[in-house]
Amino acid sequence: MDHYSLDINPAEHVTVDAIGQPGSRVFYIQGWRAADPQPVTIIIEKIQLLSLAAGIEQLLAELGKQKTELATAEAEVEAEKMRIHPPVDPLFRAGELGIGYDADHDQVVILAREAVMEVEESQAGGEVRFWCTRQQASRLAAWGREVVSRGRPLCPQCGQPMEPEGHFCPKKNGHKH
Repeated sequence: MDHYSLDINPAEHVTVDAIGQPGSRVFYIQGWRAADPQPVTIIIEKIQLLSLAAGIEQLLAELGKQKTELATAEAEVEAEKMRIHPPVDPLFRAGELGIGYDADHDQVVILAREAVMEVEESQAGGEVRFWCTRQQASRLAAWGREVVSRGRPLCPQCGQPMEPEGHFCPKKNGHKH
């Protein structure tokens, strides 16, 4: 496995989405440049999406406090524009996601690093950086929360996802609801 690095800079579009039925969905982050309309798609985990959305929201809130001259990044989301685009041919599965901010260019960067099973010194997975506007990042965070909320309902007792037929709840001593 060779190390490679890819920059989608600037991203014409960056989004997240899920494909499949609740309980067996696969989550993705996807972006592309205007010069290269072929999308770059990465598989991510649901918890990574939740953490990414929270991190972006926190970053944008901090920027708003520190740099009051910046316009507020609105998060109006149109579902049809935020869905991922075919082909959905993932480059890799993300083991790590990160975010940052480039003040010189007023861009948010979302970093996806490939999950690697056995890391040797000479081998590290690939990484993709999606460079986007604060508005694009805000939309991605809002859409990401919407996508996650479309999953299985959570048990009010234990917080675990419930199947349509119920689940064994540890708070109820394992009794099925």
